[in-house]
Amino acid sequence: MTEKPANSETSANSNSRPVLPPVDETDYDDPKRPLLQALKYGSVALLGVTVLLLVIWGFVAGLPGIWGVLVSAAISGVFILATAGLVLASANTSPSTTGAIVFGGLLIKIAVLLPVLYGLSRLHFYDTWAFFTTTLVTLIVVIGAEVWGVITARVQTISRHI
Repeated sequence: MTEKPANSETSANSNSRPVLPPVDETDYDDPKRPLLQALKYGSVALLGVTVLLLVIWGFVAGLPGIWGVLVSAAISGVFILATAGLVLASANTSPSTTGAIVFGGLLIKIAVLLPVLYGLSRLHFYDTWAFFTTTLVTLIVVIGAEVWGVITARVQTISRHI
């Protein structure tokens, strides 16, 4: 007595290769997909770098090092991720409107950042080297993660309606 194959489609194929399920291509048609992936990768990178630097600077400088990392990660993370969020929020507008929104957002971020940094420069509850290194590492890693998210997003580049 022979057993019936579990997958009848496999037995119909002469090479006995399994039939792959159909691919849902609706995600590839979404032009916001690279931006969403950039925000996701950037957020995960920010969290990972922050945890790593908290451990390092907590060991090196104690509580002031931890405060330096937390304050710097918050400021630089918001600064970088807000730009990607503004681009995503203006994705359905014209290119000139998107440019104006991103540029206006940059001006607002700088106008807020300068007084915050000036106020922080007068305080001494955090380690300045922890703040500085966290800012540099966060900028490099989060921007790199966002770029990686954009370039690895699978999107349709040619219209089907040609």
